[in-house]
Amino acid sequence: MIHAILGAILIGLSLGIFGSGGSILTVPVLMYLVDMPANLAIASSLLIVAGISLFGSIPNIWHKRVSWPHVLLFGIPGMVGTYGGAWLGTLVDSVIQLSVFVLLMVVAAVMMWRSKKSSEATPKVNFLKVALDGLVVGVITGFVGVGGGFLIVPALVLLGGVPMIMAIGTSLLIIALKSVVGFAKYYEVLTAQNFSFDWTVIGIMVVGGVAGSFFGVWIGHKLPKEKLQKAFSIFLIIMATVVLTQSVLN
Repeated sequence: MIHAILGAILIGLSLGIFGSGGSILTVPVLMYLVDMPANLAIASSLLIVAGISLFGSIPNIWHKRVSWPHVLLFGIPGMVGTYGGAWLGTLVDSVIQLSVFVLLMVVAAVMMWRSKKSSEATPKVNFLKVALDGLVVGVITGFVGVGGGFLIVPALVLLGGVPMIMAIGTSLLIIALKSVVGFAKYYEVLTAQNFSFDWTVIGIMVVGGVAGSFFGVWIGHKLPKEKLQKAFSIFLIIMATVVLTQSVLN
């Protein structure tokens, strides 16, 4: 259980510092530190991510760093996509889901490594592209059990014209909405197949993640974010290698 707490704090730290990326660690933590089967890990990950992101949104809501129109514009298609992705995830072998998950970890690592400071210029809002991006990211969220913040934040900035600090706060709320919907679908299917969720682990992970996310916000203002992002990118590649060798190729 100590491993689960440490993993949850790491997830929360990443969400607090970067506004994204941390949720992609949830599935490996559940599989390798808690010994949870892949299908339950993917499903439980969604509820854990939802809880951490929701609580992490509170300071942003309080300080008015959330763009509510973009929550709806991105979030509603995202919830639809997440439900569909979760439904698809229940139809395929978990090895296929984990293969996509490994690919996603590599993509996230590359994006975080190459991440640059956003331009101060406000781009023109492309409503159709924002909604479509929300739908696609939602499908990914439901299928592999990640929040998708590392895809949401750039979309909000580049397509939605949202300043970076607002995009981070907005992304956390969108992640929470999408993840709850995805978990609901997995819960419906897996409980019908007599799978049992470990609510104690889920609760501990949420609490540990919330604590880590608040601490992460503080760290983000103290340490150079670019160096932290590069270190986290390397860590993601290592984790992707572990999942590939232990659960996909094994």
